[in-house]
Amino acid sequence: MPFSLQPTLRGERVTLRPLRSDDFDILYAVASDPLIWEQHPQPDRYKRPLFAEFFRSGMESAGALVVLDAKTGDVIGSTRFANYDEAAREIEIGWTFLARSCWGGAYNGEMKRLMLRHAFQFVDTVVFLVGPENMRSQRALEKIGAVRSGTRIDKLGRERALFKITAADFRNAS
Repeated sequence: MPFSLQPTLRGERVTLRPLRSDDFDILYAVASDPLIWEQHPQPDRYKRPLFAEFFRSGMESAGALVVLDAKTGDVIGSTRFANYDEAAREIEIGWTFLARSCWGGAYNGEMKRLMLRHAFQFVDTVVFLVGPENMRSQRALEKIGAVRSGTRIDKLGRERALFKITAADFRNAS
């Protein structure tokens, strides 16, 4: 079975489904909150032209997912699978943002557990690359059991904090 980078995943709080081109306006309504991006390496991504570039790259990635509130069906954010390395049995999860009303762990934790459960059918390791100053995201990754493993240079040549979680560690924590 091949790795589907855009599965539909369902939990109690969130549903993840493939990003579609007609999601731009509703997703931008969430992403236009400057506080979502304040610790991000691109803190002005709340501006429409910059978010449009982010959205375009998500569409081109073929791994972007929209996050919906499972109870209301409202769009509350997005996330991605990226950089699948079949030989290394590794995938990256990232580009995640959630509406501030969903901050605090329950939504993000369930979303990441759904993604990890899916990914570990195909890989042994999931990595997360985070801006060095983005402490909010780093704490969120630690909450789901990811471990800081140094740094890695991303595809754009920027140094990022590297977090990893292995299939074995995920199963032992679940």
